[in-house]
Amino acid sequence: MHIAIEQVPSLIRKLYLIVNELESLFPYRKFTLDGHLVGSIGEVMAKSMYDIELLPASTPAHDAVSSDYRNIQIKMTQGKSIGLREQPDYLIVLRLDRQGDVTEIYNGSGKQPWETAGTKQSNGQRNISLSRLKRLMESTDILERIPFRGDNCQEKLNVNC
Repeated sequence: MHIAIEQVPSLIRKLYLIVNELESLFPYRKFTLDGHLVGSIGEVMAKSMYDIELLPASTPAHDAVSSDYRNIQIKMTQGKSIGLREQPDYLIVLRLDRQGDVTEIYNGSGKQPWETAGTKQSNGQRNISLSRLKRLMESTDILERIPFRGDNCQEKLNVNC
């Protein structure tokens, strides 16, 4: 069964209906969509938004390659920060909201986010806040960014790009 990328926001809203039910049944626990699920959603959304091809799952360090052969790590979060295990060549960071909408937070070289991230935590990751990534994005040259797949990604995919 083929599911068009345009259906992703609707499917995410359904997931959140389930999350809301679980949280009402068990108010002492949060049921966040994170880990591999959100990461995989981020990768397929990025593939639709940008001129990239995804690498095989679990490829070390990078998730995709651009049409001009730049290696890219893709991060999607619902939170206020992301974690990096190593410096990626290029980095795309997306934020997913509870309506299934996606916002581009950062798109550019991985060097600045890596150098700006905090010290390594016990989980082996260095965290960087989305607010810091937004500030870095403001100073990122447009030529350093991975190009969008078309002019109408906002209309088709419910994204803010």
